[in-house]
Amino acid sequence: MRLVEELTFPEGPRWRNGRLWFSDIVWGRSDDGRVLAVDEHGNLDVVLQRVPGGPPSGLGWLPDGRLLVVATAGRTLLAADADGTLTEYADLTGLASFQLNDMVVDTSGRAYVGSCDVPGLPNPASSELIIVHSDGRAEVADPAMRFPNGSVITPDGATLIVAETHGQCLTAFTVADDGTLADKRVWASVPGQFPDGICLDQAGGVWFADARGQACVRVTEGGRVTNRVETDQGCYACTLGGRDGRTLFVLTSVFRGRRESPRPGRIEAYAVDVPGTGPP
Repeated sequence: MRLVEELTFPEGPRWRNGRLWFSDIVWGRSDDGRVLAVDEHGNLDVVLQRVPGGPPSGLGWLPDGRLLVVATAGRTLLAADADGTLTEYADLTGLASFQLNDMVVDTSGRAYVGSCDVPGLPNPASSELIIVHSDGRAEVADPAMRFPNGSVITPDGATLIVAETHGQCLTAFTVADDGTLADKRVWASVPGQFPDGICLDQAGGVWFADARGQACVRVTEGGRVTNRVETDQGCYACTLGGRDGRTLFVLTSVFRGRRESPRPGRIEAYAVDVPGTGPP
């Protein structure tokens, strides 16, 4: 089912409180792009009309209910109050070599944020995975990620899984009690595929958007592919949600370059067997 059409470049989807929240990126204008939310019937609301230092990308929530937004070009995290007022939560300009991208926020309010060499595509330089602790302190967790993209945290909080798009793999870390990361390892190698946004299900499988393969793929630890949903244009993000958690939301668009429509972005919804899990 096609849930939303005429978007530009939808990214960073999260299911929360009965709605799918996501960023819609407009390339080339640092203050453009919106944060939107849509219910299962396609009713769309604008949450944030503009994001200073944007465009926006990764989304998450702090324990006090505020929405946390990645401002990519500004290399900052912004916190949004219920009325849409934005305040700077963390300035990562001294830690990130390139613009920021995706993010996951754990239940304590700790954020894991990737920096990506977008101008260097198709051969980007290595870049940082950054931790922003719940007290606002920030540090580099790993300085040599291969285009860190979508990320998930297991429900027990013990494992962080990050899509390394240009490593053609999903990489796992063990999360210590203080949020720091150790035991970096390949969780699943997916040669020939370029994982972008990801989500986790209750059976321990990870769905990933294959940015070059025009598909959303489910893989288990070790790299076994179990399911595949084909898309008719680039697939850049996904998440599980819906009333029973069994709806796979797939976000597609055209990555820059020429496009037939100025608003090619879409969100498709597919029924799957295993519901989602982990922090929204």
